[in-house]
Parts: sequence; structure tokens; C-alpha cells
Amino acid sequence: MSEIPWWGLPLVAVVFALAGAATALLVTARNEQVRNRRKRTRRWYEERKDAYVALLAVFERNTYRLRSAYDSGDKPASGLAYVDEAAPALMRVRLLASGPVRSAALAVHVLLQKLHGEMNPASVSGVQPQTHFRELLTQVPLVIQQFEEAVRVELRIDIEAPAGSELSDGDVRGRARQLLRR
Repeated sequence: MSEIPWWGLPLVAVVFALAGAATALLVTARNEQVRNRRKRTRRWYEERKDAYVALLAVFERNTYRLRSAYDSGDKPASGLAYVDEAAPALMRVRLLASGPVRSAALAVHVLLQKLHGEMNPASVSGVQPQTHFRELLTQVPLVIQQFEEAVRVELRIDIEAPAGSELSDGDVRGRARQLLRR
């Protein structure tokens, strides 16, 4: 026979029911936390990726405009026109990015801003303004490449694929689908 009095049995049942309900509540809360963390991580990645792509598009567009203006002998657009176009994309990157990405983006911005400004031959002794402009223009892709590398590191984008002999066609297609989903 049990040593629990008859009036204590409902009390034991209530204690076990409360313990089961608390366990179910804790498991549900933990699952919600994991699901929300996954959503936050995806949102973190998507926000940064969109901001970086928008800024890279602005940089590439302006580089193309500068090169075509230089090739045709026209004067490049004013510095204010460049800043008006680049400022929204640059501000998103400045707010979202880590230190290395922010620094690389600002380096590209400063270089493009110099190219949009008046070429001052006095700043570089012994160099003609046209030569100085052309040299700065050839540096733009290199500085953009440093920005892209900083973005790859921050977003953990792996650009090197394993050797062809290691992957079958199905693995390559699966990896490509996985990269496109990001």
C-alpha cells in the first residue's frame, strides 16, 4: 500500500501536470527562439548583401561614366551629382557593415569623389592633370576589388570550388542551387 494519504493523491497529480506543462512550455519557447534566430540570421545576410550589391552597382556605374567621359574628351559629371547618387547606398553600407567593409567602401568613394572633382595639377607635382586622372581611374578597379574581398570575408562567401574530380555533376548542381538560394 502507498503511504500517501487519500487526500494527497490529487495534489500529486496536480504537481506532475504542472511539471509537464512547464516542460512543454520551455520546449516550445526554445524552438521559437531557434526559429527566430534563423530568421534574424537570414535577414542579417540579406540586408547586407542587398546594401553591398547596390553600392557596387553605383561604383561600377560611375566608373563606366568616368571612363566614357574621359574617352570622349567630355568633362565628368560634377562631384555633387556623384554624391547625390552614391549617398543613399553608401549610407546603408556605413550603417550595416563591419569595420573592414566600411573602410573599403569609403576608400572607393573617396577615390571616385576625387575623380569627379576638379583635377588640380598643383596637388601632384610634375604630373599633367590628364595623366593624373588616367592613373586614378586605373586604380578604381583595384580599390573596388579590395571592397569586394572585404564583403566576401564578412558574408563568408567562398569563391573557390573544389577540384572537378572531387564533385560529380549532381554535386555541382546542388551547390549551385544552394548558392542561388542565399
